[in-house]
Amino acid sequence: MAEERSTNDHKALVLDEVRKYHLDQQNTDGFVPGVTEIWPSGAVLEAEDRVALVEAALDLRIAAGPSSRKFESAFARRLRRRKAHLTNSGSSANLLALSAYTSHLFEHRRLRPGDEVITVAAGFPTTVNPIVQNGLVPVFVDVELSTYNTTADRVAEAVGPKTRAIMIAHALGNPFEAAEIAEIAREHDLFFIEDNCDGVGSTYRGQLTGTFGDVTTVSFYPAHHLTMGEGGCVLTSDLKLARIVESLRDWGRDCWCEPGKNNTCLRRFQYRMGTLPEGYDHKYIFSHVGYNLKATDLQAALGLTQPDKLDRFIEARKRNWRQLREGLDGVPHLLLPEPTPGSEPSWFGFVITVDADAPFSRAELVHHLEERKIGTRRLFAGNLTRHPAYLGRPHRVVGDLANSDVVTENTFWVGVYPGLTEPMLDYVIATIRTFAEERR
Repeated sequence: MAEERSTNDHKALVLDEVRKYHLDQQNTDGFVPGVTEIWPSGAVLEAEDRVALVEAALDLRIAAGPSSRKFESAFARRLRRRKAHLTNSGSSANLLALSAYTSHLFEHRRLRPGDEVITVAAGFPTTVNPIVQNGLVPVFVDVELSTYNTTADRVAEAVGPKTRAIMIAHALGNPFEAAEIAEIAREHDLFFIEDNCDGVGSTYRGQLTGTFGDVTTVSFYPAHHLTMGEGGCVLTSDLKLARIVESLRDWGRDCWCEPGKNNTCLRRFQYRMGTLPEGYDHKYIFSHVGYNLKATDLQAALGLTQPDKLDRFIEARKRNWRQLREGLDGVPHLLLPEPTPGSEPSWFGFVITVDADAPFSRAELVHHLEERKIGTRRLFAGNLTRHPAYLGRPHRVVGDLANSDVVTENTFWVGVYPGLTEPMLDYVIATIRTFAEERR
């Protein structure tokens, strides 16, 4: 008992030093326009985040474990889904979410090579890559400028005899018409995968994004609303689907014991599956061709410090977006973003498109900003069909991709994440406004 007390006291001293170290690392120089970097995205980490990581390291919680399970349970409640499965990235979450529908457990409804999945051309590749990786055919539709989302009408037009699923992301936290697209999926008996990696906390028609699809995904990369450094999550209220996701994530095994546990089902040596001998150890029966895409308890320990801050982070993102939107209103030759009607976005970034007939180019404006330490990003891949990774791959395009091409040529975004301050955003506004007005 005395030895345990001594260990706990030592641990408390270490963690107290970690808190002091965190305070020592804080930048107290203040914001200097043109000198201080204004990042477009980033994590806002506090003393308790650093302490949580160090505490998990001290306990050597290096594999998935109790922190992972605790986070999954809490996050599922927060996003109003019955099940959440933590993964090593949002990209892996997307792969698992779509791959789950190829499972034999869906019988005649399962996705098979050659089936079509409707998606958006202007986005991040990891929404599209699972379609290609599973031998399915992406059906690309265009987006609207100003919201940068596709529309239910475009999705409806894209449905064809081989269409079996829809997989779309909310663009920079701005919800797409999720209720209408969910209805299209129901009408045509399509699977609906909702990529919510950029949109945690957004609502459409008063309903949280991530609750419209059969399954939804989230990313915990540092740029996102919550962070684990790396990490992601698959959420669903369909218990069969959740079980398939878990199997695919955990090597494809049929067993659902947590690491370090045995015989959760109380039938470990009583199964007969495939052509294996009766009584084969259930921990080593594989019912899916799976992966190891689990996160670690180190990541989950950091994640557990984050949800209580989510409302504060969302409000900061909305406030920063409004400051940019009001400050840049009326600037010549710039198309400014608009929320999708009926939505309340939890913004990921502030997107700007330079008019095609402007007396300056997007590249010139971006160069001007970057020279002044204002970080910018492209609207991800622009038109994905133009990238070398997708040239020559089977796909279908419905309508034209004119707006996706505009995004490719003329669109970029600047940050709204909670680490940005009002003076920083005032500087961003003044820099853009001065540049544009001097070049009328």
